[in-house]
Amino acid sequence: MIFRKLDVPLEQEIIFQGHKNILSLHSKTIEITKDSNLTKKGDCIIGVSANKACDDLDNSFKQKLRTSDTVVKIGIIVEPYVFSLAGFGNNNLEIIHKHDIVMRKSNYVDSRTLIVSCDKSAIDIPRNLIKALTNSEAKGILRIKIE
Repeated sequence: MIFRKLDVPLEQEIIFQGHKNILSLHSKTIEITKDSNLTKKGDCIIGVSANKACDDLDNSFKQKLRTSDTVVKIGIIVEPYVFSLAGFGNNNLEIIHKHDIVMRKSNYVDSRTLIVSCDKSAIDIPRNLIKALTNSEAKGILRIKIE
């Protein structure tokens, strides 16, 4: 019997930019958006002008996220800083929003939700990383890895 390796990518990267209005104070979510503008009301947003949103992720990767026991590790990288968090996939995930990606501490699901039951939210991100992101020239990477 011959077995073929399935070509399911286990990692995706999203590149985003900083913005002067990044606050990162939300206690339940972290968000990255393709939008370039940000008001101070968006206190869960840590990056703008992202090169991908939920809808842009690889379909086989999204399918793997649509399983409740899938463990997902995320790294937020803004040189020289790295912040890690973990969460889970969910059977009800849509992962189809065309502008945003949201990681949630709760189990709430909408079209923007990437993962649920996260162990951290925007308020938990170290302030030195957030200070770096208040520079609109700062570049960040959201590295999403399925375990």
